[in-house]
Amino acid sequence: MAASSPLTGIELINCAKANAKKGSKLAAQRCGYPEKTEEFIAAVQDACQSIGVEIDELRDLIADQQTVMVLPGIEIAPESPSSL
Repeated sequence: MAASSPLTGIELINCAKANAKKGSKLAAQRCGYPEKTEEFIAAVQDACQSIGVEIDELRDLIADQQTVMVLPGIEIAPESPSSL
């Protein structure tokens, strides 16, 4: 669902992040910036900058799935709860 007026601030960031995978044109439309993709990108960059986050393009909002790396090691623990 498209916003009826251009979003700003954290609402804009959340909407842009939710729609980033669909492309900047569709994300701009859904965030209330129809036919204003460049203005939308600039507004998202400004909104991100206001919260201390630097982005160069919309795809920077897409979080890569984090992988868990298991490192070999040893467990050091007491033999029983009474020997803590």
